[in-house]
Amino acid sequence: MANIAFIGIGVMGGPIAGHLAKAGHELTVYNRTRSKAEDWVTEHGGFVAENPAKAAKDKTIVITCVGNDDDLASVTMGRDGAFSTMAPGALFIDHTTVSARIARQLSVEAEGRDIDVVDAPVSGGQAGAENGTLSIMCGGSEKAFAAAEQIMSAYAGRIVHVGQCGAGQTTKMCNQIAIAGVLEGLSEALRFAQASQLDLDKVHEAISGGAAQSWQMDNRWATMAQDKFDFGFAVDWMRKDLGLAIEEARTNGATLPVAALVDQFYAEVQAAGGGRNDTSSLVSRLPKRK
Repeated sequence: MANIAFIGIGVMGGPIAGHLAKAGHELTVYNRTRSKAEDWVTEHGGFVAENPAKAAKDKTIVITCVGNDDDLASVTMGRDGAFSTMAPGALFIDHTTVSARIARQLSVEAEGRDIDVVDAPVSGGQAGAENGTLSIMCGGSEKAFAAAEQIMSAYAGRIVHVGQCGAGQTTKMCNQIAIAGVLEGLSEALRFAQASQLDLDKVHEAISGGAAQSWQMDNRWATMAQDKFDFGFAVDWMRKDLGLAIEEARTNGATLPVAALVDQFYAEVQAAGGGRNDTSSLVSRLPKRK
């Protein structure tokens, strides 16, 4: 069993680390809010570290799941960052959704320290993390991926190596671009059905068996109809992710008109106080037939 440092015991990181503990690995955890790390250790065992550097010292594997580019840079390359104590030959896995730019930057920094790096953003949300069924898209060398795959199998339903460092992050951007378009179409279809005074359960039964079917339709149609948005992936996080995709498109030359439009629609949801609501709350900006 591996000796692992896990940095970022939040909504996603906590359950992921829990699966590793259940698999028999020994974990030392760090979280910016120390009480969360202490609560996790009380439940799962292991140790709490004072900072990322102390968490990573003498560990063969370091895993991060933090908030954004700045957070990731701080816990890896910053003062008391994990890279300062990681031994040559160690493996670094990042599950944060961040820019491809910082993923590539970390790869270059790690290469000079003989550290293997895999950028491995996840899809599946909190439920996927808790159930151990996450989809993970990975960028990195064949060697690094092979080592990481063995560890990630404890909490993933699908793991795909998509290319070199940075490719995991750009693939996650593809994921969010696709979801944004699907949710806007689903929102409009729901409101159209309501305006037509149709039985929404029957509409779902009719169209979910054909080409319109999607995970979002199967899991969010009913709750969107009931104006329930208190679960799943938050609007604030989706806007961060769409911003990363739009920024990357300026570099690679892609055109993202629908993603950019839906991003602005989500800005309206935020302005109305719905930033922490699930992304399916996109429907809330469309008027409902009275």
